[in-house]
Amino acid sequence: MRIPAELMGRAGLGDPWADWLDGLPRLVDELIGEWELRAQGPVWHGYCSVAIPVRTASGQAAVLKVALPDEESEPEAVALQRWQGRGAVRLLRADPGRRALLLERLSRTDLTDYWDQQACEIVAGLYPVLHVPVMPQLPSQRARVRRWAEALRADARSVPVPRRMVDQALTLARDLTAAPDRSVIHGDLHYANVLLDSRDGVERWLAIDPKPANGDPAYELEPMLRNRFDEYGAGGSVRDDVRLRFHALIDTAGMDEERARDWVIVRSVLNAHWTYQDAVSAGRSMNPAEKTQLTRAITLAKAVQE
Repeated sequence: MRIPAELMGRAGLGDPWADWLDGLPRLVDELIGEWELRAQGPVWHGYCSVAIPVRTASGQAAVLKVALPDEESEPEAVALQRWQGRGAVRLLRADPGRRALLLERLSRTDLTDYWDQQACEIVAGLYPVLHVPVMPQLPSQRARVRRWAEALRADARSVPVPRRMVDQALTLARDLTAAPDRSVIHGDLHYANVLLDSRDGVERWLAIDPKPANGDPAYELEPMLRNRFDEYGAGGSVRDDVRLRFHALIDTAGMDEERARDWVIVRSVLNAHWTYQDAVSAGRSMNPAEKTQLTRAITLAKAVQE
């Protein structure tokens, strides 16, 4: 297997990435042989995974997904098995130890070309389907956020985010994580992680690539605001466009506005911190792309506030 150049470039993010990428072709070959698969077409990839279109021994079209062993997506198979194809891609087989999944093959049509209001309504309509009761096999998002907040607190003086915004995010994170987990959450539901497919002749939108946990449903909104950022401000102000998208999501889902807003602030500031940490871990200053990501995170946190 030839690793896509963009994915291969992430070897510079540290040893875990470099080690995973180095062993990836061999691992894919092993899985294809053991699971009696036949590769078809080019390799697709996400930020930290590859997806190879395959045919099973019985001729079924499927996708072999192999992911970097990261904490957030580790329990993906558990959530997919629980959802059983309701609102999400179907899981056909899994090897959690090797972070390998065999999934039904969906179309490549996602929401990136759909008008914003329509896309928001589709995604928000998936929230109640995916937010099933908490599962003991899944981690708590509250525990993750608390840990991430402590790391942010340790870097509060150095992270290039206004200190008042850092303090605000830390306070909100403390308050939000005081409440018990309410449901299973997807964690990364956005335009590119929802695909169109026809099952039994019925078209439906299905979620892929979850970073599942037990948590607060209002945690879900931030990825939808962060993605397709370039479209903001085309017909007016960035702030107004962010708020239009935000309200389309909460109105369709019937979510509490204040709680959703607070989670957007927390997640945006945490994202800014992680962008800064990536550069520090690599022993360099932030590059132009990272500076843009950090600026956008700060912009989102400001835009959702009155």
